[in-house]
Amino acid sequence: MGISERKQRQMEEVRSTILRQSWQIVEEEGWQALSIRRIAEAIEYSTPVVYKHFESKDAILEAFSQEGYALLAEKLRRAKGEQDNANAQLMALSGAYWDFAIQHPKHYQIMYGLGIPTCEMVKEIGEIKEVSDIFHSTIEAAAKAGNQPGTDVHLKATTFWSILHGLVAMSLISTPGCPEKAKLTLEDAVSGFIKALTS
Repeated sequence: MGISERKQRQMEEVRSTILRQSWQIVEEEGWQALSIRRIAEAIEYSTPVVYKHFESKDAILEAFSQEGYALLAEKLRRAKGEQDNANAQLMALSGAYWDFAIQHPKHYQIMYGLGIPTCEMVKEIGEIKEVSDIFHSTIEAAAKAGNQPGTDVHLKATTFWSILHGLVAMSLISTPGCPEKAKLTLEDAVSGFIKALTS
């Protein structure tokens, strides 16, 4: 292995160490406790070393957000692939989204710290675009199957995502306590959405 390859590998190892230690801090104390100085102390490097890999705490949070969207996209792809028609796929997507939020609450909080992603974020960040594309393509297929070819797919995808995020935020983040009833509310809301989309 050449010197440049070794340096590249060492850089990647330090970056991975920074992310791993950052995630440990987030899991144990919440993302508010995360700081460049705290990370540097934990990995026993100077703060300039951390800054060499991440220009700020926000850059680290962005890396976690991208990781979260990648995990979410994979979960959505699997759920969609298990169903044969678009209506069933939409219901499966809502369940997969809900399950992701329950199984990865720290990722979810970081991903949606500023609300639903903007159009610019969807265009610029591949992982967010992948989630958006899954919603758009499924809604488009459901609208066509329901004889609603003129449907504004972007509007409906935004509505669908807002329903999912709103119910997750209300039930799991703001007032946790009765997830079973909240999931029934989600299923009811998505059923109504599908009915309106396809009738």
